[in-house]
Amino acid sequence: MKTVRFYSNRWAPLLALVLLVSCTTVPETGRKQFNFMSSGQEMELGLTSFNKMKKEVPVSKDPAINALVQKVGKRIASVATLPNAQWEFVVFESKEANAFCLPGGKVGVYSGILPITRNEAGLAVVLGHEVAHATSRHGGERMSEATAMQMGGQLLGLGLSATDPRIQAAASIAYGSVATLLRELPHSREQESEADFIGLKYMARAGYDPEEAVNFWRRFAEVEKQSGSGTPWFLRTHPVNETRIQDIKAKLPQAKQEYRPQP
Repeated sequence: MKTVRFYSNRWAPLLALVLLVSCTTVPETGRKQFNFMSSGQEMELGLTSFNKMKKEVPVSKDPAINALVQKVGKRIASVATLPNAQWEFVVFESKEANAFCLPGGKVGVYSGILPITRNEAGLAVVLGHEVAHATSRHGGERMSEATAMQMGGQLLGLGLSATDPRIQAAASIAYGSVATLLRELPHSREQESEADFIGLKYMARAGYDPEEAVNFWRRFAEVEKQSGSGTPWFLRTHPVNETRIQDIKAKLPQAKQEYRPQP
């Protein structure tokens, strides 16, 4: 116990300082987030990873699909705020029904999700969500928290260095499981819900009816149901579809206030 107390007392002030200076705010929601990465660091990592992916994963050559994604992507990006953003929207050939956004504004759309989006507004749901991840700097936040949890594990190891190796191993496993179940996964679901809400506002500002989000997620839920995904809710990185749809319905009135249909 003396060893554990020694290390905790030694590092506590430093950790408190890191937490203080690394506290930023998500612009659209006001949520406080822990992120010690600079926007420049995030963008550099995003650009490097995106360029690598474009070399490794086939990029769609379908002119109609690319034109649609560029059109919707640019409309969404025009109403989003991300200083020094390098927006890029690329369609990758994949049956996976998914999309992603890397820090700095690098958005990838897998062609497998397009049958579910069906129309411009459906695609705006997806792109609004992904752009929201970028403007909220969720990538840097996740990397910062992962680093902090890794440091916590290392400090725990130092504190138990004089104990039985079996106790050290058990403590390490317990720490990893607790950190994942009680922090990492719940926080990931929180970010996804936040991106849903901000994405609704973006698509509304860009002239797309945010009510289409409910239709899209219902279609997505049906596809996921047919695929037989049975992961328990507490092990998921995303909210379950039923919860997601209900949350979106509850937030639609706020998004509708910013809806301005385009001619």
